[in-house]
Amino acid sequence: MSDSSPIFFDSHMHTPLCKHAEGHPIEYMEQGVARGLAGIIFTCHSPMPNGFSSRVRMAPEQFNEYVALVQEAIDAAPDGFEVLLGMESDFFPGMESWLEELHARAEFHYILGSVHWHIPEYRDAFWNGDTDAFRAQYFEHLAESAETGLFDSLAHPDLIKNATPSEWSFSASLPQIEEALDRIAATGVAMELNTSGLNKSFPEMNPGPQMLKLMAERGIPVVIGSDSHIPTRVSENFGPALNQLKEAGFENVSLFRNRKRRDLSIDDVLKSLRKPTLL
Repeated sequence: MSDSSPIFFDSHMHTPLCKHAEGHPIEYMEQGVARGLAGIIFTCHSPMPNGFSSRVRMAPEQFNEYVALVQEAIDAAPDGFEVLLGMESDFFPGMESWLEELHARAEFHYILGSVHWHIPEYRDAFWNGDTDAFRAQYFEHLAESAETGLFDSLAHPDLIKNATPSEWSFSASLPQIEEALDRIAATGVAMELNTSGLNKSFPEMNPGPQMLKLMAERGIPVVIGSDSHIPTRVSENFGPALNQLKEAGFENVSLFRNRKRRDLSIDDVLKSLRKPTLL
C-alpha cells in the first residue's frame, strides 16, 4: 500500500430528509473523493413512530426515499469509492421494538445509536430542573443503548456537555461516566469520536480527551464521524481526531461494513489522508 492509497471512511453524515441538513448525497460523495477517503457512510436520522421528534428526522413514509437517495450516490460514485447505507437511530426507552423492525428493512452497513438529550420529547420525559440528575440519566441511557444490542456504535457519547456548557465538569460526572463505560465495554459495542463537537456550544470533539482515555483503557473500539450536515464538512478535522486517539492510547480506529467491525492502524490512516483533512 502506498501512503496515498485511500483506506478510510467518514462514518457519519446526513441528508436533507432530516430537515436540518443541506446538499444531495452525491455532493457528500464528491467531497469524500476529494478528501482522499475510500468511502462514506450515510447515517441520516431514523424515522420514529407517532410523530416523535418529527421536526429533525425523516418521516416513516420517507424511508424508501432515503434508501433511494443514497443509491443515487452509490450509482454516481467513481470506481473504487464506496458509498454505504447506514442509519442514526435514537435510543429512547420503549422504542426498542420499533428500531429492531426498522433496522431489518434494508441492508444496512452501520447503525449508530444516539441519545439526543435536547429533543423536546427527551426533555419532557427526563428533565426535572436538576442538571446533575439530567446528566446522570443521560449516561445511564448511553449504557442502556449499548446493552440493547441494536447499535454498532454510540454517537457523540458526551453530547450532554452541551446542555449547560458553562457548568460542565468532567470530574463531577466521572462516576457516572466510568460506570457507563464499564457497561459499554462489556457489550463490545463501539463508540464514536465525533468531530462536529468543535462547532457546538462546548467546542470540543465528542467525546473529549479525558473520556477517550477511559475508553482506551477499557478497550472500547472507536469509529470517527464528521456528523456532516453540509457536504464541505465531510472528513473535517479527521487528522486532529486521529492524533487525539493516539494521545489517548489507541493504536487502531474502526470501520463497519455489513455491520461487521474492521480495525485499521491509525498511523496507516494518517498516511492515507490528503492534506486538506489535516487542516
